[in-house]
Amino acid sequence: MAKYLDVHPDNPQPRRIREAVDIIRGGGVVAYPTDSSYALGCRIGDRDAVERIREVRRLDDRHHFALVCRDFSQLGQFVQLSNSVFRLVKAHIPGPYTFILPASKDVPRRLLHPKKRTVGARVPDHRVTQALLDELGEPLLSSTLLLPGDEEPLTQGWEIKERLDHAIDAVIDAGEGGKEPSTVVDLSGDEPEVLRRGAGDPTPFE
Repeated sequence: MAKYLDVHPDNPQPRRIREAVDIIRGGGVVAYPTDSSYALGCRIGDRDAVERIREVRRLDDRHHFALVCRDFSQLGQFVQLSNSVFRLVKAHIPGPYTFILPASKDVPRRLLHPKKRTVGARVPDHRVTQALLDELGEPLLSSTLLLPGDEEPLTQGWEIKERLDHAIDAVIDAGEGGKEPSTVVDLSGDEPEVLRRGAGDPTPFE
């Protein structure tokens, strides 16, 4: 059964954040809130946990996972940024965007798009997410909590626990989540391309 952690959205309790991070470090998959919607997360290097997320969401190997980073500096360790892309990304983080970018050598090959060698990266503007990342000390590998057959992400912690109780290890409930996932923008080509319209305003990239 998934552990249920009730966390204050504005002042997350350090003890519960540590408890969640211990589960992640132990190979667990957690559901956690972001500034767009709830997401599933695990450690980048945990192959088994990544496969569990794929199984829950029924994802194929073309799916772009997101590296959820604490800040711009951490994000820059895992992606390659030209000067123009550097300015564009920096102007829109933290925020509800996932950027598709060429990955650095620090990203495990199995997490990359098989043809493009790209990865998703984002820096959410959410205190609980930031507290998790501060305690973990590395990015979370993440995917929107949108279950097969559903049209919108799950928004309530109790419902996430009810539906995924035996598939994940913890639910971090910080109140009702958003119904829109992050806006996905591909910055790996010559021009920005909006791949998914979501919580972030896509206008600056069109």
